[in-house]
Amino acid sequence: MTRILIADDHDVVRSGVRAILEGHEGWEVVGEARDGKEAIDQALAIRPDIVVLDYGLPLLNGVEATRQIKARVPGVEVLIFTMHDTDSLVRDVLEAGARGFLLKSDARQFLVSAVESLAAHKPFFTGNVSEALLESYLAKGCTHESVLSSREKAVVQLIAEGRTNKQIADILSISTKTVETHRALALRKLNLETTAALIRYAIRNGLVEA
Repeated sequence: MTRILIADDHDVVRSGVRAILEGHEGWEVVGEARDGKEAIDQALAIRPDIVVLDYGLPLLNGVEATRQIKARVPGVEVLIFTMHDTDSLVRDVLEAGARGFLLKSDARQFLVSAVESLAAHKPFFTGNVSEALLESYLAKGCTHESVLSSREKAVVQLIAEGRTNKQIADILSISTKTVETHRALALRKLNLETTAALIRYAIRNGLVEA
């Protein structure tokens, strides 16, 4: 039996994904989560074989949740499930340890195939992602100084959600001083000056929903 955890902040999406997956013989959905922190807690408690993670989760996005789950649950495979397919997102997904990437618009056609691949411990990326974005990630000599790191994105997301420095520190298990450092670096990299500008960046780039 392949045991699956679904993490998405929309009830309708979770229900739809569950219906598709539970229609497959030998698969069992053993848990659901509504945010990145809950996804990590559930993964530690349930120890699923596969986690289907929405990228745009509250508290901790799918990439940060992937990093923590992969570090703490040996052998688990992660499928990032998202509406976005930017180069930087695919790069972050791969660096975090996910081996599957599926656009929500392709779910009906490819979700079963994606989970089958991950259940066999094989990577899965839909055609346009694997050909264009994966090539971009693997290209040698490519620099990304202007792009936020995954941890900086996590901090920006939480700032945009209205969290205080102390709350962010608790959620990410880092010091408040480190939070302030990440915030300052993000502002400098993005050439922004205010928290309001940082929040607008987070909304425009899909780190939080407007």
